[in-house]
Amino acid sequence: MIKEGVKAPGFELPDQEGKTHKLSDYKGTWVLLYFYPKDDTPGCTKEACAIRDNWSAFKKLGVQVFGVSADSVSKHAKFADKYELPFTLLADEEKQVVESYEVWGLKKFMGREYMGIHRSSYLIDPKGKIAKVYEKVKPASHAEEILQDLKELMG
Repeated sequence: MIKEGVKAPGFELPDQEGKTHKLSDYKGTWVLLYFYPKDDTPGCTKEACAIRDNWSAFKKLGVQVFGVSADSVSKHAKFADKYELPFTLLADEEKQVVESYEVWGLKKFMGREYMGIHRSSYLIDPKGKIAKVYEKVKPASHAEEILQDLKELMG
C-alpha cells in the first residue's frame, strides 16, 4: 500500500458514461478513490450503496468520489443505474491504476488463490497527497468512517 503523505499517483480513466477523468483535473479538491473488486457483488454493492446513502454529506464537504474496479464502462453503467449511484465509477480494465495504487494482488477465497483487487481506499488532499489510507475496508461502515476522518482532517 502507498503510504500517507506521499504524492498520489496520477490516473486517466473512463467513467460509466465513457468520459475521461484525470486526477490532475481535481487539484484543489478532496478526492476519495475507493477500489473495489467487482460490480454488483454483495460486498461491493453494500459499499457503493453506503456511499450513495451518505452522498449529501460527501457533497456538502466538496469531496469528489471515484469508485474504481477493473470492470468495463458498460458494466459500471449497469451497476450505477441499478443502484442509482450518484458518484463516478472508473473503469481500469488495463489494471494500471490498481497496480500503481498497490491494490492488485493475490487473494484467497474458499481455499482458492487468484489475483484481484483488494478492497481499499485512499483519501487524497487538495494538494494531491495521500491524506489517509484504508486497508481491509468494511463495506457497510466505510462511508461513515471516511466522513468522520474528513471532518477531522478539514478541521
